[in-house]
Amino acid sequence: MDATQDDVTATPALGRYAIDTDASTIHFRSRHLFGLLPVKGTFAVRSGTVDVAEPVGESRVRVEVDATSFHTGNDHRDGDVKSSKFLDTDAHPTMTFVSDRVEGTQIVGRLTACGVEQPVTLRVEESKTTATGFTARATTRVDRTQFGVTGSPGMAGRHLDLTLEVTCVRS
Repeated sequence: MDATQDDVTATPALGRYAIDTDASTIHFRSRHLFGLLPVKGTFAVRSGTVDVAEPVGESRVRVEVDATSFHTGNDHRDGDVKSSKFLDTDAHPTMTFVSDRVEGTQIVGRLTACGVEQPVTLRVEESKTTATGFTARATTRVDRTQFGVTGSPGMAGRHLDLTLEVTCVRS
């Protein structure tokens, strides 16, 4: 299968790709103070692989996220979120997404956070092939309470909108 590209997404060539952790980030948006104020931040990607297969539906994705890298620019809030009140990063330093299948521009899989696994679907909004691999942007929304993160109801937003921006290089 040759790499193809349309206006929004490109399918990279078959094979295994490593996620370049220095060039990849997970952005999140949520609300706090009873939904009145937005909060934005990032997580670092610890490692990951993408196996592009034929048919594409059999492709596989695995991403490990460094939960301890939670960053909003507010040290007090960041410390609270990393504490046992929320992410408990001492006990759960890594979050992991593992795909089950690819359906068109959706990557269906499971996210494990705080020791709890839940189904999650990533929507690939953009991908572009490069000389050494590809870049991709995918989005999803997660409900933190489904992962047992229930601290500060009302004060901290229940839903997080996640945007994964990854650069993948042939391995």
